[in-house]
Amino acid sequence: MLTQELKGLAILAVLFSHVGYFLSTDQRFLFPLTIMAGVGVNLFLFLSGYGLTVSSIKTPLPVLAFYKKRLLRLLVPFWLVISSFFALDFFLHHQFYGWSYMFKSMVGFFPRADVYMDVNSPFWFFTPILFYYVLFPLIFRAKHSWVAPVILYVSSYVLTKTSLPVTVDVMRLYQVHLLAFPLGMVFAIILPLLFRRWQIVKTWVIEVILQNKNINLIGSLGRIILMAGLLYLIGYTAYFSNVGGSVNLEQITSLVTMGAIVWLFILKQFEIKVLYLFGIYAYEIYLLHWPVMSHFDFLFKYLPGWLAQIGYLVFFIGLAWCLNKLVQLIVVKLSRKKV
Repeated sequence: MLTQELKGLAILAVLFSHVGYFLSTDQRFLFPLTIMAGVGVNLFLFLSGYGLTVSSIKTPLPVLAFYKKRLLRLLVPFWLVISSFFALDFFLHHQFYGWSYMFKSMVGFFPRADVYMDVNSPFWFFTPILFYYVLFPLIFRAKHSWVAPVILYVSSYVLTKTSLPVTVDVMRLYQVHLLAFPLGMVFAIILPLLFRRWQIVKTWVIEVILQNKNINLIGSLGRIILMAGLLYLIGYTAYFSNVGGSVNLEQITSLVTMGAIVWLFILKQFEIKVLYLFGIYAYEIYLLHWPVMSHFDFLFKYLPGWLAQIGYLVFFIGLAWCLNKLVQLIVVKLSRKKV
C-alpha cells in the first residue's frame, strides 16, 4: 500500500511538471505541484531498487527466470506503447522518425530528451531503468546483498564519466539521479534490521504507556510535530531545489526531499486512495502521458486548463487499465514457455 501511494505521488509529480513547464504558457499553472519532477524520478528509481531487492531476498531467481518475470513486464508495455506512437505519428502527422532512431528506441536507448523532436521525451528515463534491470540479477546475491548496490553505483558512476553517445542534458539527468536506485536497495537491506529494533522499542514504549497514560498523548503529539517538520523540509527543499546548480548539490537536495517524503508516508496513519490508484498504474501512465497530451492533445485545446487536466487524469487511469490488462495476457502467454 505504502509503496503504491509513493509511486502515485511520483507519477503525478512528473505529469504535473510536464504540463506546467512544457505545455502551459503560464508556469504558474499547477504550481507548486510542478516543482518536484526530479523528486518524482528519484522516487521511481528508489522504489524500483527497493522492490527488486525485497523480492530477490524473499524469492531468489536464476538470471533467466528473473528476466522472464521482471524484464518482460518492463519491456512488453514499452514495446506496445512506442510502436503505437510511431504508427500514430506516421499516419496522423506524416512523421517518420527514421529506421536508426526507431531501432535505438525499440531497444531502449534514448540519447536525447527533446520535447519537440522525440517520440516521447520522458523515455530518457527508460534507458537507466533498463540498465538496472539487466544488471541487477547478474550482481545481486541474497547472502551478500550489500555488495550489489556498491557494484551498481560504481558501475553507473564510471559510465557517466565516460563519453556516452548522449546529449549533455541527458548525461546530466543520469548524473543527478545516480544514487536513488542503489539507495533503494540499501533501504530494503537495512529495513528488516530497523524493523526488529523498532519492535524492541515498541514493546518497551507500550509497557511505559500502560504505566503512564499521558505518554500516549505525548507520543501522538511528537509524531504530529515530526510530520510537520518533514512537511516543512519537503516544501523548502522542493522550492529551493538547486536545479541548474552543481550536479552533486541538485542530487543531494532532491534525495533529501525524497527521503523526507518517504518518512512522512511511513509516519502517517491513514491511506490516500487516490495516490494508491495512480500508483497501481504509474508505469503505464509514465509510458503514455506525454505523447497523448503533447502530440495528440484533445482536451487542453478545447477546455479550461484545470478541467482538461482532470479529464486527462481520468483518461490515463482508464487507458492505463486497458494497457495493463493487455500486457497481463501477453506476459502470461510468454511465461508459459519454460526458461
